[in-house]
Amino acid sequence: MQDQNKHIKLSVVIVNYNVRYFLEQCLLSVQKALQKIPSEIIVVDNNSTDDSCTMLKTKFKDVILIENKLNLGFSKANNQGVQNAKGEFILILNPDTVLSEDTLVKTIDFASKTDNIGALGVQFIDGKGHFLKECKRGIPTPKIAFGKLFGFPKKAIDTYYASHIKEDAIAKIEILTGAFMLLKKQIYREVNGFDEDYFMYGEDIDLSYKILKNGYQNYYFGKQTIIHYKGESTIKDKKYLNRFYGAMEIFYKKHFKTNLFLKHAIFAAVKFWYFVKMISLQKTKKKISNKVNRIIYIGKNEQTFAKIKKTINPELAVFHQDISIKDILANKPDKLIFDMNDLMYKNVFSVMKALKNTKINFRFIPGKSDFFIGSDSNNSKGEVVLLS
Repeated sequence: MQDQNKHIKLSVVIVNYNVRYFLEQCLLSVQKALQKIPSEIIVVDNNSTDDSCTMLKTKFKDVILIENKLNLGFSKANNQGVQNAKGEFILILNPDTVLSEDTLVKTIDFASKTDNIGALGVQFIDGKGHFLKECKRGIPTPKIAFGKLFGFPKKAIDTYYASHIKEDAIAKIEILTGAFMLLKKQIYREVNGFDEDYFMYGEDIDLSYKILKNGYQNYYFGKQTIIHYKGESTIKDKKYLNRFYGAMEIFYKKHFKTNLFLKHAIFAAVKFWYFVKMISLQKTKKKISNKVNRIIYIGKNEQTFAKIKKTINPELAVFHQDISIKDILANKPDKLIFDMNDLMYKNVFSVMKALKNTKINFRFIPGKSDFFIGSDSNNSKGEVVLLS
């Protein structure tokens, strides 16, 4: 954060709704990533019923807070935030994300040097270290969306997820995800920002497509990785189904001529997909257990380590300031708890990727915080444990 009289290079706009602890973790990572950038952070709160706003006023006094008295939805709230932004660049960012220390420096540098760039996205991993395919996508024409929802043909799925682009590549892309979208404010205004007909879901597809139609080129910057705890912002219930289908309907009416048969076919596919996801979600819930038998704390604070042991009472607790992948596997922990007072997110993300196919779960102490946090599934809510 910089002096308000100086030129502001970047405005980070975060729309929050009832994810107080994930928001705190996000903001702490954003502050680290902004240290070399003249910037401001704007949080638009959509009438949260938790203590998000109180936390912001207490712990993040430099953050510009806009408190809405109603839940205005993702599109309206982001437009509201951008309207108040002073930056040359805008970053649309979800509160359930975690950035690396150099994410913003590297992405702004690339965007500043690239001709005719529209919006830019980065590589997403979930709380287990697995790559999230939706961070790079093709245009979901009705035929492509139908194929993706029914799971065939393979060509439709590959097109939807832009499978020809490698996870760590830098490449032109069509559709980005609203969890992280970096673009110049003038372009955001030129395309009239997010379409407010969308309440939630679909607005990022629409914005990406509008940018392309205005002659700009979107980019995927896979050299930078962030965490997106997808389960915090995507609650798969009946309300989600209705909003998801409604968003698709708005998009197709606006940009494509869809015949009646295809419209009903897509709706049937969405319903089928929804029930499959709900069954998957129930299985995930059954698998998730809060019992912790073995932990490794990676940090330097013995008092914090003692609090963790007292709070969760594991059979085995190991204190390490530094540890290799080999040593982690030898100890067979249920959880790794990273103390981000002492570590770099960039290094931790590499560890998560290396261990993504193990049964080890990952938790973070975001800063001088009295909790650790994380998620083991991108289909359900994560875990927040307060330290006693």
